[in-house]
Amino acid sequence: MSGTVSLDISSAVAFVTLSHPGKFNAMSRAMWRELRAVFASIQQNSALRGVLIRGEGGHFCAGGDISEYAAFRFDEASLRDFHENDVWGGLQAMLDCDLLIVARIEGHCMGAGVEIASCCDLRLASDSARFGAPIAKLGFPMAPREAALVMRAVGELTAREMLLSAAVLGAADMQQRGFLNQVVPQQDLLPAVEQRLQAMAVLAPRAARLNKQTLRAMSRVHETGVVPRDSYRYADTAEHREGIEAFMAKRPPFFG
Repeated sequence: MSGTVSLDISSAVAFVTLSHPGKFNAMSRAMWRELRAVFASIQQNSALRGVLIRGEGGHFCAGGDISEYAAFRFDEASLRDFHENDVWGGLQAMLDCDLLIVARIEGHCMGAGVEIASCCDLRLASDSARFGAPIAKLGFPMAPREAALVMRAVGELTAREMLLSAAVLGAADMQQRGFLNQVVPQQDLLPAVEQRLQAMAVLAPRAARLNKQTLRAMSRVHETGVVPRDSYRYADTAEHREGIEAFMAKRPPFFG
């Protein structure tokens, strides 16, 4: 079995589950392709408010499925295809998603797991979760775009520690370093995630999507210095008016 990435939808939330029994949800090539397809589907669903991504069986994701590596890692062209199409295709689909993505992290979050978590907007973890990218022990580096993604999310010093010394860090340490929004005991993780999702459900959905688009654009502004021309196109929308009018009337907003 090569593992699966499944999608379930409930109450306008997309639940994405990484599942690879017996391998702590390590990502196979098929799973990377499924991740891309799942998030492409989510992006096209205008009824959704947010996404929760989680692992099955008490772990988030232990990295890549090493049992597959001999079939393609020793040829430059096939190795490039794996990283630039399979892996980056899945990660880019997450980065392109206009919905709030919440990661529920427990157990192992290694290598590919850190990369997937790095694409999320909020990261909540159990206090027993462990993080790292000890691929130096396997004799290869992290692919360039994946390394840049992780470095932006965890910080340069932490990325260097993970990649150059194969460090494995605890949840409390990763929260202190700014990678995790919240760390709770294992038994409190599900209620904490549910509370975040409930808080999200009452917010303006169009504004949330526009914020995601703005944040994505601003990362490009940092490189180019060009502000998108349509940044204020939302001015005359019903959602914008409702938010302001509700505040002025001292009542809760209703966004439908």
